[in-house]
Amino acid sequence: MLSLVELILVGLVLTNLVLLGTSRIGLCIRMVAFQGVGLALLPLLGLEALSPEPLVISGATALLKGWIFPLLLFRSLESAHVRAEVEPYVGYSNSLLFGVAALAVSVWLGGRVPVPGPGVPSLLTPVAFFTILVGLFVIVTRRKAVSQVVGYLVLENGIFAFGAVALRKAQLLVEMGILLDVFVAVFVMGIAIFRINREFDHIDADRLASLKE
Repeated sequence: MLSLVELILVGLVLTNLVLLGTSRIGLCIRMVAFQGVGLALLPLLGLEALSPEPLVISGATALLKGWIFPLLLFRSLESAHVRAEVEPYVGYSNSLLFGVAALAVSVWLGGRVPVPGPGVPSLLTPVAFFTILVGLFVIVTRRKAVSQVVGYLVLENGIFAFGAVALRKAQLLVEMGILLDVFVAVFVMGIAIFRINREFDHIDADRLASLKE
């Protein structure tokens, strides 16, 4: 089972690099959905016997991250009539360079942080840290509100990946709390995107700085 966990973590790294290198917001949403489906399997792996708690976490994760969140984002994308992130603050080539550098730093830091517990793969800490950095980078460097919501989901995926593997004893409390927070955040952000687009005919978050009373 450990090899399957590592495969999911490698998939997380690859989808993060795709997110950094593409301008197509629809593809970014699909990558986040793909991450969510992979992460939904983590609570079930490495267990000697299945119990209701990991099944609830896995089912809720697959439902929210793999279907509901992407559906809400695609609807926001359609209502805003936008398909691509045309002029981000940081270009896509430089974003990929950041991704490579962030991955190297994450691996370096992961090698100096002790493994959280027995049976936890050594890739977990660097991949989780790398995913969090990518999420923060997307939030800061993308102009479209939908892209920033995607960045928020990627950041949470990094936290979820670490918690799903390393914090098995308090898994239900921790992960359900995180999922509830993310659900509320995405719901509110979806409403905000709709209102911004209706009032100002665009969803460029940087233009909000020019609003005056």
